[in-house]
Order: sequence, then structure tokens, then C-alpha cells
Amino acid sequence: MNSSNQEALISESFQIHRGPPSIYQLISKEEMIGTLTRVTVGEKDEKKSNKTILLVGETGAGKSTMINALFNYAVGVKFEDKVWFQIVEKEEGRSQSQSQTSDVIVYQIFGFEGQSLPFSLTIIDTPGFGSTRGFEEDISVSRRLFDLFRSEDGVHEINAVGLVMKASENRLSDRLMYIFNSVMSLFGKDLEKNIVVLITHSDGKSAPENVFQALKDAEIKCSRDEMNQPALFMFNNQQIKQRNRTEKDRQSSKYFWDFTNEEMGRLRDFLKKNKPQPLKTTIEVLNERIRLEACIQNLQERIKLAELKQRLIIQIEAEYIKHEEEMKENKNFTIEVDEAYKEIETIKGGKWGLVFYEGAVTCSVCEENCHYPGCTMARKPGHCKVMKRGYCTVCTKKCPASDHKKENWRYVIKTKKVQKTLDDMKEKYEKNKAEFETKSSLLENMETENSKLKAEWSSLLDEAYNHVIKLDQIALNGNSGYTFKHLDYLIEKMNDRREKGKVQILKELKIRMEKEMEGQTPRQRVMTMFMEAL
Repeated sequence: MNSSNQEALISESFQIHRGPPSIYQLISKEEMIGTLTRVTVGEKDEKKSNKTILLVGETGAGKSTMINALFNYAVGVKFEDKVWFQIVEKEEGRSQSQSQTSDVIVYQIFGFEGQSLPFSLTIIDTPGFGSTRGFEEDISVSRRLFDLFRSEDGVHEINAVGLVMKASENRLSDRLMYIFNSVMSLFGKDLEKNIVVLITHSDGKSAPENVFQALKDAEIKCSRDEMNQPALFMFNNQQIKQRNRTEKDRQSSKYFWDFTNEEMGRLRDFLKKNKPQPLKTTIEVLNERIRLEACIQNLQERIKLAELKQRLIIQIEAEYIKHEEEMKENKNFTIEVDEAYKEIETIKGGKWGLVFYEGAVTCSVCEENCHYPGCTMARKPGHCKVMKRGYCTVCTKKCPASDHKKENWRYVIKTKKVQKTLDDMKEKYEKNKAEFETKSSLLENMETENSKLKAEWSSLLDEAYNHVIKLDQIALNGNSGYTFKHLDYLIEKMNDRREKGKVQILKELKIRMEKEMEGQTPRQRVMTMFMEAL
């Protein structure tokens, strides 16, 4: 290692073990990007290329050691240097704000190009994924990854996604499959060739056949080598093992160091030649999911409102027929009916931090909830992902973003008892005199209104269907619980419209998803379904 680089790193560290090797904890630059933590060593040079790796794996798989090993390789540490730097802080060493607010950490290693790597390195760690803190915490981690990909100063392309697992694994545990599927569901199909397997705690003697079999059994989608085997890199986790005991210990440590360095070189070559994947499709998957969720949520509310209005028409028709003579004789004769109306309801919301803002995006023209809860990174309605080319993809009239608000309230549908007279009904169902003269009766007008209500939500139903089909086409993990939970509802409503072709397609999609889920254990199935409720 370049002595000046080593001295500079030591001056920005504190020693936690004398060694050999002497172990130093880096005092790196740490900043928050919303709810994410970014840890930076060195200064970024915009003219130099950068490679980004996202690491996923179970707690205890050795991700922290892997990140430290990547750092030491990147800055050019040699076995003979007898030093080891730690960029990852142990849990007890992390700041209170970091441990409370961030479970996604971005490590940036700048300024060491040419030591062992011809590029700078960004490593994204997900230490909170699959922990014992619960499913809600995992959902929060996924949302933070989304925020990182969408942020202006975040990550916009991925060179590799590393599935970290131990060499001793002979099967992928429910939790590891859950973590992997959850993270893979964030990406598009174009990232498959960038997924690699990183094996920790390896003795370096041979490729672990049990791991190959576990990956095959789990049908993991990933990059393949020239033998059509999963792209796999092996590492040892004994770099900080003390070397001053016996000569045998030193030789053993040297062997493990050398084979890990050789594998690091193979990973470097993979990163050099493999084409980075822009997260354009990933963002498209995210946007499609947001629009699908908002579309179906809005659809359900509009169908509910339409059904209440239809019920009102039926009530009025029944009461009108029952009291027709009395109403003709007395135009002020009243009947009592249930009328639907919308009311504003306060929700939990407001700004937190400099970027994030919780609230519902509503349309003031259509008086509809277009996205609830709204995109946290959308400070204004126009930034919300339900907007496309400046217009809403969800509300009835597809109004411009300027007609929308993002506040800590939303619309709710309620009913109330009201008194109706014959004149009231005529005013409601006879739009103008010319229209009235072409209608033979009030009942015909109400029937026309009923037909309009059915047509009103028909187009949105088609839009929801199109979102599901598009997700199936572009999502890497298309056959997932995320869309599965909406299929029964869509099938039911398409059946009501007698759309046999679309019903058949949705049923086939459901059968395909069910078959995939049959291979999961009950625990895995519950975790996947819960996770994909994002």
C-alpha cells in the first residue's frame, strides 16, 4: 500500500487493536440523505468512473466483513502492511441518530483509483433487512432503497447486486429467500445479469457444491459464467485473525489473504466488463406499482360511490313508484333516502426532514384521493409518481397536477338521510329543458344516470388491468404477492363486465403465481405477501 495513503488513513482513524495486523476504525465523513446514511472516505472526482454494488443477506452472513474487505482491497492494503481498516462501525459504535433512523447505509470510497481498482467504489448495505425487528422495519428498508434510487444525489445505476451467503449453506433459508425476493422485487428484468453470489467463510479449496445446489433448488435468477453456473465469488473472513502466534498461523493467514485477494480480482474484472444497469426500469417498476396501487384504491372508492349512487336511484325509483300519485298531487311531498357525500378527514402527515413529506395527494376538481399515502419524496403534487407528463393518471378527469393538493387530509365517502321532493329529483336527473323534453319520464333519466355511473369507473378498471399486465412484463419478480393480492378483485369486476378474455388472462396469471407460491413454506409465503404490501 502506498505509504502516504496509509498514513493519511491512519491519521483519520483510531486504533482498536495493536495486531498484527493493527486494526483501525475509520473516522469517516457521515451524512444523512433523508433517512439514509452516507459514509464517505476520500474526495469524489467526477472525471473518474464509479462502480456500485448492492449487498443483501442475512444478519451474521458476513456482510460487514465483506464491506471492510472490499474497502481494504480498494485502497490497496497488502498482507505485508500488517494493517486493517474498518469502514463499518460495530452496532454499539454507530451514532444514535443513525441506528434509529437508517437501515440503509451507502459507503463511498473515492480517491484510491489505481491502487487495486481502476475505479471508485460505492457499496450499498441493507443491515436492517431480515432482522428480528419485524416486517414493518423491512418495508421501511425497501422504501428507503426506493428513495435512494429516486433521489437527485442518490444512486442511478447498479453494477452488481451481491447475494451474500455462507459457504456452509446447503439450502436458502426462508429468511434469506424472503430477503432476496423482497430486494429483487424492487428491480426490473434487465438487472438479472448483474446479480452475483458472494460466498463468505470459504476455505478457498473448491467451489461449494452445496451452495450451487441450494441456488438451483431456489431457482435464483442471476448472472451465469461460461459453464452456465451462477456467477460466484468466494471470500474468507479471517483477515483480522492475529498472526503473531506461530509460523503456522502466519502461513494460514497468508493463504486465506491471497485467495481472497484473487477472488477480489475476479470480482473487479466482473465489474469492469459487465455493463452497468441504469435503474430506469427499476423506477418504471416502482412507478407502475405506485400507479397500480393508487389506481385500484381510487377505483374501489369510485365504485363504492357509484354503488351508493345506484342504490340511491333504486331507492328513489321504488319510493317514486310507491308514492307516484301522491307526488303528482303534492309536489312538496317528501321521501327519505340515503344520499352519498364526501367529507374531509384529517390524517397523519406533515414534513419531516428537509426532503420528506407525508400526506395525501388529492384532486380538488374531481374531489378524489389520487394517492394515499402519497410519495414521501414528493414535496408537491406534481412530483408524485401518479403524475405523468404533468397530468394525473388516477383521477376521473385526469386533471393537471396544478389542480391537486398534498395535505394532511383526504376525502372519505359517507351517507346521510335526506328528504327529497319531486322537484328535487327533477333538478338532479334532468340536466336541462331540452334534455327533459326528449325523455318520457323521470325514471328514464335516472336509468341514464345509472348507465353513466357504470361507464365512469369502467376506464379506470381497464387502466388497473393494464398496470398488472405491464408489471408482469417488466418486473424481475413479476409473479409476486404484490400483484397477486389485487387479482381476485380485478377478476370479480371484469366478470361483472363480462370481459371473458381479460378474465381468462388474469386467472392464468393467478394460477402461475399460486404455483410459484406452492413452493414456499407457510412462513415464507406470509413474509412475501406482507413485504409486497409496500
